[in-house]
Amino acid sequence: MASRSSSSSGSAWLPWLGLSLVVFIADQFTKVLILGYYQLGDSTYVTSFFNVVRAHNTGAAFSFLASASGWQRWLFTGIGIAAAIFIVWMLRSHAGQKLFSFAMALILGGAIGNVVDRMLHGYVVDFIQVHWAGWFFPAFNVADSAITIGAVCMVLDELLRVRRSR
Repeated sequence: MASRSSSSSGSAWLPWLGLSLVVFIADQFTKVLILGYYQLGDSTYVTSFFNVVRAHNTGAAFSFLASASGWQRWLFTGIGIAAAIFIVWMLRSHAGQKLFSFAMALILGGAIGNVVDRMLHGYVVDFIQVHWAGWFFPAFNVADSAITIGAVCMVLDELLRVRRSR
């Protein structure tokens, strides 16, 4: 069975941290714009399937536990911090694996972006709303998009790794 290769260079993981930083900055910049120009619930029609809306999510994905009494803020903050520490460790260990490290970097940038929201506001700022024929997908943000793309890339990386090992 093939194992994950590690990079011999101590700084090979730094570009991946740079990508995480770009994701984080893009996420926070867009959220600052939304907070500055929109009130909670405001929405702008962009296309027949896309709106910009200001929403606050005190829960996790799809507002999971959003109606809890407030403890979920600290739970999800703790999970995000633990995930960030683990991902940094993974990046240091596997920096030479491009697709895997790309995925980890996207997830790291997104996770930190949402943790910062929880720490600053007590909720995550969401603003991207996709809809079709009266059906509305829950609002999300740049961080959520990066986490989702990262997760898809992780699955793809694993499928490719298994295929190569045959």
